[in-house]
Formats: sequence, structure tokens, C-alpha cells
Amino acid sequence: MEPQERIMDTAFGLFRQYGTRSITMDDIAEKMGISKKTLYAHFMDKDDLVTQAITRFIGIVEKECLTDREKSADAIEELFLVMDMLDRRLRNMNPVVLLDLQKFHAKAYQVFLNYQNNSLTNTIRENMERGINEGLYRPDLDIRTLTQYRVYGCMLSFQPEAFPGNSDMTRVQKVLLENFLYGVASAKGYKLIEKYKQLSQNI
Repeated sequence: MEPQERIMDTAFGLFRQYGTRSITMDDIAEKMGISKKTLYAHFMDKDDLVTQAITRFIGIVEKECLTDREKSADAIEELFLVMDMLDRRLRNMNPVVLLDLQKFHAKAYQVFLNYQNNSLTNTIRENMERGINEGLYRPDLDIRTLTQYRVYGCMLSFQPEAFPGNSDMTRVQKVLLENFLYGVASAKGYKLIEKYKQLSQNI
């Protein structure tokens, strides 16, 4: 791994735990055992590091979503694979991260919005189209409306006030995704959901 990538991964690990506002370049340098001069040799400033770290993380998530789609047998298995991926990627993430981006890192927040409005939206829509074609989702679904509903459902776990007393983002995401899936599934799809749930519980 290149030094720049190691810095981004270390920084993102701190950002995901504490948010971006409370982490300084000194904190990142100390965590890595390097000088701030080394950090600034790769990044213009903290804002640049935040933007690149977020871009890298989103790129990894996009790649894994594509891999999950390609190796899945059907639209429902694709979503179960995505649930597992989100469990790994969002585990222990502090929901304040997104709020910090919105308030203090406009470029990084725009990267996130671009992902939300393009890649995430397209992935959800394409999964719904796939599920309908496979007979696993109801054929009468309003794909456009439900795609937006699901996109904004994904964002709810980043809003701590929406789920007071529950700071487990992965648990919230799993519950929301699972219930969405039950809502769009056909009778055939419902049986498949139960099958994949049973398999995941036995792993």
C-alpha cells in the first residue's frame, strides 16, 4: 500500500470513530508515528485529507457493491451480501461523521452527495429492476418513488436523533433494509428472504 493510502486509511479510522472535527493533523501524525511535515507532503491541509479519505472509502464501498452484485444468484441475495458488507464497513462508525462533513468540509460532503445521488441511487434502482425481472419483487412497484425512499432510508442511520438510545448504525441499517425488502418482495421473494435469513444466522 502506498504511503498516501496508509495515511488516508489511518485518518479515516480516526474520523469514523470520533468524527472529523475533533481529530487534528497532529493526532493523525502521532497515530502513524510520522511528522506533520510528512502529512503535508501528501495533502494540502486537513480538508484535503478528509476529502480524499472519504473519496477512497466511498470507492471501496462502490467496488464491493459491484462485486456483491456479480457474485449474487439473485436480487435478494445481492442485498443480503450488501447487508454483510455494510456491517463490516459501518461497524463502530460514529454517526456524527456526516454532520461534520456537512458543517466543516464542503468538498467532502459534495463527494458524499454525488455518491448518494448517483451511484447509490442507481444501485438501488437496478436492484429493484433486477428483482422484478426475476419475479422476486412485486411487478406493480413504483420504482422511482421507492428508490428515493430507500436512499433516504440509508441516510437515517446517520441521524442519531432519529433513533435515540440506539447508536449502532449497522443494526439500524440492517433493520431498515430488511423491512424494505419484505415490503417489495413477491410471495416467491418472501420465501427466498426467509431462506437467506436462515443461512446468514447459521454462519
